[in-house]
Amino acid sequence: MTSPVTPPHTPKPKPALEVWLEQGLFASRWLMVPFYLGLVVALVGLIATFGQELIHELPLLFTSAAKPDDAILLALSLIDLSLAGNLMLIVIFSGYENFVSKIDIGNHEDRPEWMGTVDFSGLKMKLIASIVAISAIALLKAFLQTAEPGHAVDVVRLQWLVFVHLTFVVSGVVLAIMDYITSKTTKH
Repeated sequence: MTSPVTPPHTPKPKPALEVWLEQGLFASRWLMVPFYLGLVVALVGLIATFGQELIHELPLLFTSAAKPDDAILLALSLIDLSLAGNLMLIVIFSGYENFVSKIDIGNHEDRPEWMGTVDFSGLKMKLIASIVAISAIALLKAFLQTAEPGHAVDVVRLQWLVFVHLTFVVSGVVLAIMDYITSKTTKH
């Protein structure tokens, strides 16, 4: 005896209200665009700060009072600003592509290889790594400034800088462990 053939199940159409609601929720992702545009404006602000730092501090390096530590502090300040700029670009590109829309620039030769491949987990890791690097530079600058003769050492400030830096490092390790555990669990 053969079993009766069941006709393929055709899904029941969704009510119009549900379709409208889901489309509206999906379209709400475009509300994130002002945030990314604001980050672009903040990036312009970082460029201005970078230029001010360079214009103000560079001539001081050519004076007789300049010390090698001054050049190191200037370099660290500029590296700090460039890391912050890189961080903002990562957040702008990855956030936009993950939450709003894919950036379609074709096969442009300057397209970063990581664009389109950084998911939310990767974005978190890049973010915390950049924050740790920025914090480390701030800490190193503070230590170098305390080595200057006649400069009063603000022990409390240094302790807070170390504490904050270690907090970022521990946070990064915890996030990495959480991502590792999540990657090993079965997906639903």
